[in-house]
Amino acid sequence: MSTDLFNLSGQIALVTGASRGIGEAIAKLLAEQGAHVIVSSRKIADCNRVSDEIQQAGGSAEAVACHIGNMDDITAIFEHINNQHGKLDILVNNAAANPYFGHILDMDLRAYEKTVEVNIRGYLFMSIEAGKMMRQQYGGVIVNTASVNGLQPGIGQGIYSITKAAVINMTKSFAKECAQFGIRCNAILPGLTKTKFAGALFDNEDIYNTWMERIPMGRHAEPEEMAGTVLYLVSDASSYTNGECIVVDGGLTL
Repeated sequence: MSTDLFNLSGQIALVTGASRGIGEAIAKLLAEQGAHVIVSSRKIADCNRVSDEIQQAGGSAEAVACHIGNMDDITAIFEHINNQHGKLDILVNNAAANPYFGHILDMDLRAYEKTVEVNIRGYLFMSIEAGKMMRQQYGGVIVNTASVNGLQPGIGQGIYSITKAAVINMTKSFAKECAQFGIRCNAILPGLTKTKFAGALFDNEDIYNTWMERIPMGRHAEPEEMAGTVLYLVSDASSYTNGECIVVDGGLTL
């Protein structure tokens, strides 16, 4: 049920990587609070499922396919938003790529390119296009899904960790330069979260146990726990207008 504190009625929200996991949880929670959510991911069928479930629950949503590693897709989705809605209040950059799991010395060029195209270039230009719209309307919120790996590299996740470190600094850059336009830019840094995307960490017992040793609460997170943090950051309850707020998943000891 929507509350006044977190009421997003009348707001247009774009969530990337919203077809499953953390992105799906974020999209559904924003819709519950009254936002019209544009559910976006690479595959339209997966987006349609989430959009349909939001509508069946009484929310407002639409599905738009967008591969943020493809510059033409980025251009197309913002043309759609401008033509259909004329504004964008919330961007959640949640889509990510992690095609390589293994020793950093054995990574090939294609794995590097794919990870950087999505996790750095994609986030950057999604934020630029959203920021231009928000500057015109004077106001908006951008939230990036980074990772605790951006602070301390994950085992077998070298290039992914490098890109997530870039996302953290990217968030700070946008926050500092866009605050003058009423745009808030923040990041969440999930720790070990139970998603299909993180499947390799859960399937490897040694790596999973290593993570557990670093988490004082002794458990992994669920996607819905990340969604609540995003709701806070995009709502009026959060009013950062002159800097950045980096939110770290509370269970990790670095």
